[in-house]
Amino acid sequence: MQNKGLIFVVILFFIGSLFAQNNDEFLRRQFIKGKDTLNYRVLYPEKFSKAEVYPLVLFLHGSGERGSDNVKQLLHGSRLFLDPVTRKTHPAIVIFPQCPQNEYWANMNVDRSTKPISRKFPSELEPTKPLHLVMSLLDEFTNKPYIKKAQVYVGGLSMGSMGTFELLSRKPKLFAAAFAICGGGNLALAEKYAKNTEMWIFHGANDNVVDPQLSIDIVSSIIRFGGKPNFTLYGQANHNSWDAAFAEPELLSWLFSKIKH
Repeated sequence: MQNKGLIFVVILFFIGSLFAQNNDEFLRRQFIKGKDTLNYRVLYPEKFSKAEVYPLVLFLHGSGERGSDNVKQLLHGSRLFLDPVTRKTHPAIVIFPQCPQNEYWANMNVDRSTKPISRKFPSELEPTKPLHLVMSLLDEFTNKPYIKKAQVYVGGLSMGSMGTFELLSRKPKLFAAAFAICGGGNLALAEKYAKNTEMWIFHGANDNVVDPQLSIDIVSSIIRFGGKPNFTLYGQANHNSWDAAFAEPELLSWLFSKIKH
């Protein structure tokens, strides 16, 4: 039994080391603006050349991955873009910024006395400091000659999904497509991007952290304002509906097929 236990530990160590090595493909970077710093990781295509042009993907993580280590934000979603087949068929520049602890991507009022947690999204506020830095980072990247301006994408999960909806409202003409997993956003602001950005929205019907009604409501709002979003509601999924969303075989082919006209 002791030998079996030792073998199990060695296997776990090997898997963890392999994952860490793979994630090292995401280069550690910092974006500094004035006195503020945003940690982020960036993945370049395997045969990156400044003479070529590439799509740009921004991914916003959830609240559990906040911090200052510039590591945790890669926990969910990074493997999707590290897949060898994906890197060959969809060479792209992929950015994973990290939100500091106790801050949010999106403006929201949170009531933790309810279950699921109640959230409201004010529309009259300036962007949060982390989102403001993300917007400036996007400006810097999209001004580079090797970024394909017609193929800029954004996606996120949970808190990052909420940031995705707010970012779409603040830069409604930038993104060709977006995916949002188990989140929500301000319904009125959907008018700004409903017709401009292709969307695929996901949620778990059993989510007890972020009410699935938030996604249902924003899908309805996007449709009301003339958009035609894809919407997938997983009947058996709880908050971790990102596992099912990332397993969707057509997610990335759908994303990269969208071109801004």
